[in-house]
Amino acid sequence: MPEINNRANGHRVGRPPAGDAGERVTDYPQVSVRLPADARDKLLALSRVRGQPQWRLIVDAVECYIRDLPADERRQMEAMLSRRPKSDGRARRG
Repeated sequence: MPEINNRANGHRVGRPPAGDAGERVTDYPQVSVRLPADARDKLLALSRVRGQPQWRLIVDAVECYIRDLPADERRQMEAMLSRRPKSDGRARRG
């Protein structure tokens, strides 16, 4: 049986992008966080149970936290974000 060349057919070889809207996760900025062992264990377990990557769980948790903030704190946060230039995904040095 002849082997089908996916590149010739317009299909990409390899794993598809897993980020939001088809973005490559490797293009996302990185954050390093120190967690207590029990919090890290919970994050790993939740990731396995939900079948979602840890970064997605953290993004969802931050969104839930923001949603539950008092309105004045949400407005303050939105004002801060609107004054910042949009991140281009590259790490900032400083």
